[in-house]
Amino acid sequence: MSVVMAAQERDRAKIADAHKWNLADIYPSEAGWRAQKEKITAELPRMRDFQGKLGSSAATLATALETMTGLDKELSRLYVYASMLSDQDTRVAGPQGMQQEMQQIYANFGAQASYIEPELLKLGMETLERFIGSEPRLKTYAFYLRDIVRREAHTLTDAEEKILADAAPLAGSASNIYTILSNADFPYPTIAVSGGRMVKVDQAGYGELRTSANRDDRKAAMSAFFTALGSFGRTFGTTMNSSVQKALFYSRSRKYPSNLEASLNGPNIPVSVYTRLVDGVNRHLPTFHRYLKLRKRMMGLTDDLHYYDLYAPLVASVDLRYSPEQAQQHVVAAMAPLGSDYTGVLQRAFRERWLDWYPSEGKVSGAYSNGGAYDVHPYMLLNYLGQYNDVSTLAHELGHTMHSYYSNKTQPYATAGYPTFVAEVASTFNEALLIDYMLKQIKDTPTRLSLLGNYLEGIKSTVFRQTQFAEFELRMHEMGQKGEPITGDALARLYLDITRRYYGHDQKVTIVDDYIAHEWSYIPHFYRDFYVFQYATSFTAAEALSAKVLSGDQAATRRYLTFLGSGGSSYPIDLLKDAGVDMTTDEPLDLTIRKMNEVMDQMEKLLAER
Repeated sequence: MSVVMAAQERDRAKIADAHKWNLADIYPSEAGWRAQKEKITAELPRMRDFQGKLGSSAATLATALETMTGLDKELSRLYVYASMLSDQDTRVAGPQGMQQEMQQIYANFGAQASYIEPELLKLGMETLERFIGSEPRLKTYAFYLRDIVRREAHTLTDAEEKILADAAPLAGSASNIYTILSNADFPYPTIAVSGGRMVKVDQAGYGELRTSANRDDRKAAMSAFFTALGSFGRTFGTTMNSSVQKALFYSRSRKYPSNLEASLNGPNIPVSVYTRLVDGVNRHLPTFHRYLKLRKRMMGLTDDLHYYDLYAPLVASVDLRYSPEQAQQHVVAAMAPLGSDYTGVLQRAFRERWLDWYPSEGKVSGAYSNGGAYDVHPYMLLNYLGQYNDVSTLAHELGHTMHSYYSNKTQPYATAGYPTFVAEVASTFNEALLIDYMLKQIKDTPTRLSLLGNYLEGIKSTVFRQTQFAEFELRMHEMGQKGEPITGDALARLYLDITRRYYGHDQKVTIVDDYIAHEWSYIPHFYRDFYVFQYATSFTAAEALSAKVLSGDQAATRRYLTFLGSGGSSYPIDLLKDAGVDMTTDEPLDLTIRKMNEVMDQMEKLLAER
């Protein structure tokens, strides 16, 4: 079941090719990338050939939209290659330059196509519907055309849309600066840990040390890491303020009353879904506090539970470790309820090197799946350390990958890209199948307790923690809207106040030390406006959907696989309703909390028996 893994090599050149992704599937070389980039760049002015002519005939409109999506598809492929090449080692300047080139080209593309939506709105819905009915090629674009009319109040003139498009490279500056500073240039501290070992507490080092069974090591690592980040609070505050001001610029330009409404209107998500989540999670904080008290009990702590204890193993005697090959075997077996076609694609992903497994110097932290190369296949970046958590992350990212794979396979490019609101459903669904499978394989009480605890950790980190982030993000953007200063100090105060409320600091459920105030600057997702709440909503949706599949409901399984292939062919709320869950109600969250309490009941029973 588990292995002892040797210390992982951090020099990328010495990592085996089998554990590195193969970007040659996209372009054979950087020279091949550059040749295609020059070709596509030369074709961008073609978009202006249709200006003033979209209403001349349905055929002309169809050709214009095919030209636009064809160019966009090639640009996306170019950008995917440049961004992933840069993510391998953020210290290397060449790929960074390639990314910057693509940002400029995308801005040019946006400017060239900026007339399309204003011109279509002048045609009116009656003409557009007549065109859709008379030209078969426009069936592909029917959802897009109808959505343009829905967003009419927030679409500007051609000239104004061009200005917004030209500003796109500036819009990404805050995030780009943060990424380079935090991954490549930041002077992370080195500390002494148990055994006299010296460890650099960078993002990968922190991620590993915070899970240590040695409490002093956890405390030292967390204190050193967040204190170091706090020493750059003025810089991080400035980049975060720039990001909020960017959001304000776009929301005000498009006549939205708030940044939140601007972000949610695109995918047509009611604002009440966001606020209902925040209110609901706050209502269920007593259940979260029950979990934290259970964690303290399982860890055998005689004094207070601290924030630095929250990632430690719940059962110290259980240290599950898995090689990449073992992780692959478990994940494939766990996904069996979804059928042989699904598991066959997973095996292809491993065999054909769609994954980049291990952390290395300069590599971007965290994990992701990128399905933007429509005509190729999705790719995954991991920072695999061999813990059960890493196996779960593998299953998570493969969920994204399969969502992209099926959507790209089933949908035309125009509707293949799925909305962010549904993006985390497939990933958390896979995690649910994995934990169910693992619990069926393991009978000994300590390991079962560890895995059940890991499931609760998933709820902690995805439902409660991400909603905590969502509440912080909402308050931060409200500060910007009110003209209040957004500085590192102001954000630290706000973050500490919210975090202490969620973790029951005043009730001594968990002691949240002062340096945790700087944790906000560790979260890159804050540079993606109102993204994080979707982790929580997706988790609750996945809980509802996976329960039906695991019960053997074949109709539910078919609906779920259909959902994976639906891409962005409808609004996300409707996609999930068709799959079998209504996110405009409290039911998904309430089901998740009920399951959380049931798992804690199981754990307390096991503890009593032991």
